[in-house]
Amino acid sequence: MAYDIPAPMLAKAAPAVPDPARTPGGLLYEPKWDGFRGLLAWDGETLEIGSRGAKPLTRYFPELADAAATALPRPCLLDGEIVVATGEPGAQRLDWEALSQRIHPAASRITRLAAETPAMFIAFDLLAEGDELLQDRPFAERRERLERLLTGIPHPFHLTRTTRDRALAQRWLAEFEGAGLDGVVAKPLDQPYAPGKRTLIKIKHARTADVVALGYRIHKSGSSVGSLLVGLYDTEGVLRQVGGVAAFSDVRRQELVDELAPFVERDAEGAAVTGEGERSRFSGAKDVSFVRLRPERVLEVRYDQMEGARFRHTVQFERWRPDREARSCTYAQLETVAGYDLDEVLERV
Repeated sequence: MAYDIPAPMLAKAAPAVPDPARTPGGLLYEPKWDGFRGLLAWDGETLEIGSRGAKPLTRYFPELADAAATALPRPCLLDGEIVVATGEPGAQRLDWEALSQRIHPAASRITRLAAETPAMFIAFDLLAEGDELLQDRPFAERRERLERLLTGIPHPFHLTRTTRDRALAQRWLAEFEGAGLDGVVAKPLDQPYAPGKRTLIKIKHARTADVVALGYRIHKSGSSVGSLLVGLYDTEGVLRQVGGVAAFSDVRRQELVDELAPFVERDAEGAAVTGEGERSRFSGAKDVSFVRLRPERVLEVRYDQMEGARFRHTVQFERWRPDREARSCTYAQLETVAGYDLDEVLERV
């Protein structure tokens, strides 16, 4: 049985956990796992993993392929999340950096990391079972069949927990972040699987911080601001780059060139000073250079969570803060999240 791997079903953002009474057919709530989206096709002999962007992921996670033969009871097509956990027993959490390290061209490194930082697959939907295709069935039926198929399966495969209790979902939103999760997803129970459609609802944390503008990258058009680079001062008074701000309109990108011109660092000849931005394994040959700004302008941004000393995702511009001194923008202003053991999230699934 060979399965065609579809585009994954997507989610649109909401500011709060929605009320199921306002949704015909009701809602089922799940934790929002922070990993690589994976559609896993198991034909009984071989495993194929497709990503959200249609990139094959199978070669990067050989431990999942090896475990499938004994863990998965029969051919199936699963939708879920690939995650990596690190930390001491009793204090484990999802580790995005360790997960991102797994995408590497060298087979020897993949083999080593599969042993050092093995991945888990968290299943949350069933698109096919045996010869039966299920995408047209309502989610309530797909979830029931997923539970029958996977309940009691061994690590590294897990079935995500769910609830119909909105209050419990709100508690998950508050508590599970301490284990590295990044929110809650609400799924209409009466809907079929809709590849590429944003019919699910995601609720993530929304916070603000005042940060210092460090520089900007030139937009691909070559004549405007592509993204702002921002930073925070650490306890030793060192200004650290913590992320980027993007999603500006074309008009706003051009306006920012003029607004930031007085703050551009210039050399003795008056030319703009440039720097080399941080490069990730996902950057490839992408130009990461940027125009340096004197660290004087403060802006307020919206963010969802931190990953170590950096914002986990691209942050959103809120407003300029001319009333704030750059030196006052420190890590101390950021909300501290209480730790939560990942095993407690996985405990009853």
